[in-house]
Amino acid sequence: MDSPGSEQPLSTTERRELDSLRRELAELRGQRTPVAVPRSGTGHSTVRWIAAILLLVLVAVLGFSAVLARFASSEILDADRYVETVTPLGSNPVLQGELADQITNEIMTRLDVESITAEALTSITETAPRVPPAVVGLAPVIADQAESFVHKTVESLVSSDEFETLWIQANREAHQALTAVLTGNTRAAVVISDDGTVSISLTPIIDKVRAKLTERGFAFAEKIPSIDKSFVLFQAPDLVKAQRATSLLDKASGVLPWLTLLAAVGAVWASPKGMRRRAGALVGVSLAVAMALLAIAISIGRSLYLDAVPADVLSPQAATVLIDTLLVPLKTTLRAVFVLAVVIAIVGYLTGASGSAVAVRSAYGRGADAIRVRAGGRAPNRFESVVAQLRLPLRAAIVAIATMTLVFWRYPSGAVVAVTVLVAVAALLVVELIARPALSGVSPGDARPT
Repeated sequence: MDSPGSEQPLSTTERRELDSLRRELAELRGQRTPVAVPRSGTGHSTVRWIAAILLLVLVAVLGFSAVLARFASSEILDADRYVETVTPLGSNPVLQGELADQITNEIMTRLDVESITAEALTSITETAPRVPPAVVGLAPVIADQAESFVHKTVESLVSSDEFETLWIQANREAHQALTAVLTGNTRAAVVISDDGTVSISLTPIIDKVRAKLTERGFAFAEKIPSIDKSFVLFQAPDLVKAQRATSLLDKASGVLPWLTLLAAVGAVWASPKGMRRRAGALVGVSLAVAMALLAIAISIGRSLYLDAVPADVLSPQAATVLIDTLLVPLKTTLRAVFVLAVVIAIVGYLTGASGSAVAVRSAYGRGADAIRVRAGGRAPNRFESVVAQLRLPLRAAIVAIATMTLVFWRYPSGAVVAVTVLVAVAALLVVELIARPALSGVSPGDARPT
């Protein structure tokens, strides 16, 4: 029997609970540590915070500019990317209807079926006395029927697989012209007007319509003249003045992401010691704010553009479809960076010393410990101990890899963003789970016998 003064040895569960309480106490003490900074260091911390805030503002500005530069460079100078973006427009019902209307109107205007028919009917009434002169009044009806026939023929063409090839080729030629203007290479057949109107030539499509009409026995098909008609894609009045900016923009698209990353690292480094995790979270907040502002700017610019497009050049419905399609790559990149920024902010917050972050980590630790108790407590092995020691560098490496993946992926899609974020979160959880046995404070002597 033990004497009254003797101490009972702690069980494994009691030892674990004691170690957990000690860790929470240490974290709470560490949370109060910045308050006890000597008065002589207050000015130094203030200077460091000012520098960090300036760098955070720079992060937002550079991030905003980097996304815009990457979009402009890829859409303006990358022919394959541009064609890939506009290819789905060829199967869009609104755009198909707009093309059918414009082509039909152009053909009927040049052909003037009503005048030709009226002349023919008048000639018939003069040479055939039994034909009443009233038949001349059928000319408008015949013209309407002819227009309907032409329109249906055009619609059948623009909704066919054959049109997709014509659409891609026309847009590739238009992009070559756009590049020619911006780079000063005027050897290409430029189809960009002085007011910055970018358009595609409809001549090959109209020639194909003429052939289709001939195949269908349309009597007036041979009278359709050669038509040089263009379909407006978008208008940018300052586009022809952008030659000097093109080269700079192309180079900036590759440099700005690195400068953004450098400014983010500088903001964390410049912040006072003990506050660098908070500064890391603020980097994410800065990028998120920049992307929110960019989204607002895109919305305002889109509205201004749609208001400025003349209705006789492009219908409001078609203009909306075109601008929304051209903005898809920009919005995708914006969302990717925004998601990345939120992840950085959350990771920085959860690893910080705030009371709520400590509470979240403590709750997670208690849950992990409870799982280990059910699975059978044991001493950490060497690998788990090493992971526990390198936990912070491993976290930083995972976040850095995810950041570089999204920033430097040439054209990140929604799937790329989702997979990258999920893999990064899963990797962070795996690190925590592996390191948990070593962080729980269970000594080899406390391990349960097997």
